Amino acid sequence: MANYSVKDIYQGGYSSLKSDYGNIFTGYRISPSQIGVATFVGTPDVVQELNLKAALGTKTAELSLIEGRILDAIPKQYMEEAKRMAKLTGVDLTVHAPLLEPSGINQQGNFSESNRQAIEREMLQAVQRSHEVSPKGNIPVTFHSSTVVPGPEVSKPSKGPEEIKRFAFIDKESGQIQTHTLEPRHYPDEPEKLIKGEMKDPKKELDIINNSRWSNELTGLFVSKNRADQIISENYPLIKDIWIPYSFGQLDPKNLTQEQRNILSRTVNAKEFLSDTLLSARALFNKAWKFGTEEERKDLMKISENFSNNLYIEAKNEKGQQVKVPNPDLVVQSETVQNLLSNLEQFQPKQFELLDDFAKEKSSETFGNIAFKAYKKYGDKAPIVSIENPPAGLGLSRGEDLKNLVEMSREKFVENAKKEGMSERDAKRAAEKLIGVTWDVGHINMIRKFGFSEKDVAEESKKIAPFLKHIHLSDNFGMEHTELPMGMGNVPFKEIMKNLGKKGFEAKKIIEAGDWWQHFGKQGANPPFIPTLQGLGSPIYGMTMAPYWNQSVGLQQGYLSGYGAMLPQINYETWGAGFSNLPQELGGERPGGQGSRMSGRGME
Repeated sequence: MANYSVKDIYQGGYSSLKSDYGNIFTGYRISPSQIGVATFVGTPDVVQELNLKAALGTKTAELSLIEGRILDAIPKQYMEEAKRMAKLTGVDLTVHAPLLEPSGINQQGNFSESNRQAIEREMLQAVQRSHEVSPKGNIPVTFHSSTVVPGPEVSKPSKGPEEIKRFAFIDKESGQIQTHTLEPRHYPDEPEKLIKGEMKDPKKELDIINNSRWSNELTGLFVSKNRADQIISENYPLIKDIWIPYSFGQLDPKNLTQEQRNILSRTVNAKEFLSDTLLSARALFNKAWKFGTEEERKDLMKISENFSNNLYIEAKNEKGQQVKVPNPDLVVQSETVQNLLSNLEQFQPKQFELLDDFAKEKSSETFGNIAFKAYKKYGDKAPIVSIENPPAGLGLSRGEDLKNLVEMSREKFVENAKKEGMSERDAKRAAEKLIGVTWDVGHINMIRKFGFSEKDVAEESKKIAPFLKHIHLSDNFGMEHTELPMGMGNVPFKEIMKNLGKKGFEAKKIIEAGDWWQHFGKQGANPPFIPTLQGLGSPIYGMTMAPYWNQSVGLQQGYLSGYGAMLPQINYETWGAGFSNLPQELGGERPGGQGSRMSGRGME
């Protein structure tokens, strides 16, 4: 008997008294009052959905209106009833607005300002309808920062910084998106870089693309003009005396000799070449103005004045009025066009822009506008425009992207407010209150498939922590856009929440577990709220204290079936005072093995 210990006899489960019990527990404990459940995305019956969610005991619910047609199919009376039900059950509401592309870029990869404005009106309506269910509070309304914009193709080596392999840019003149692959460049004057090559970053590469396009367009015009100059030099001096009278309609070619008419015909062709070059040069000037900076426009203004003074002369029209007409002297015209082209060489207009930068600029205009229009209508009770990071791989999905987008959106809000007579200080305060971030912990975890580590995932959260308004909870394994309850994948939730700090702790957290519903939900009998309480170690009682739901497996009961045998009888029988119910082999009264010690059968 001296060789036996208790562990050899009682092989029971883990103690349900351990606070960190269970392999689903993420290590970060959250009160159930901070956890909400999203409604089913495929139905406009928000009243029935809220009824089902309230029955779970959740104190927060998110109306998942991610399809525009679903939002439009909800009668206004249902929104009113949803507001009453939320008040009756004590459930706080949040809204996930339709998945719209705020930059105005469409599914085909084309941008138009009219489309951006249409999207802005649709998003504003989503904000206004969200206000219907919570008119007395700042209901968070979540929009994705992007839904169709492709992000740069990145990879993260095990050692060293991340690398961009491919990036997208937009032609601001046509509104079309293009992509470009970054490849190492090998230069003969840099032998130390020949093996590995030099990898350009996207901004430098785009500078090369912009400069090449501008240079090629100018070169084409110089070629066309040189062709015209050659014809002019060979023919114009021979008919210079008759050219000006001919240009003003004062000379009939029939009165010329055949040789003069031939020379005149060639000169007219040269003038047409020159005119075509001038038209193209004017188009390039317009491009330089359109895509130039304020300083460049000042220089272009001077160039325009000189060009106009050299090209035009004063003349009288048929009514005897003084008007400006192009100087008919082809030599003067050629020199004027030459000067214009030479002056344009000093400019490098940014016709192409990195898609991320362009999308931030246009999206911030949309977000800033709808937030201010809502504020103008509802004042301090206006909904919060909360911008969510989409699944990694799409544009504007990283922490730095959202940080910049929120800051730019707030600046647009302030700009709009100041035009309406609001002080800058008050405008900034309102912008900070009404524009922020919804951080989806599952979406950011997907950067792992590009080689990023668990630490990298957690670090992304630091960048948006000051802007946080709302959190979406979903777990995955970093490879696909799957949605599981927290604790079932490898999202480093504890580290993320640590980096989000106080705002992360206070924010409402909405469970998005579509794949759980689809594969394990059992038609609603097994909602993701239950395993989420376990994964987040939520307290069973209202007080923030043990026991916790991550211990519920040890309690032998489920969430909806009471607290169960929290201290099973076998615990008292085995470990109670006097140990009277130990097996007989250890001096107790409980029956032990049915055979002898030498029977070869282990003790029961």
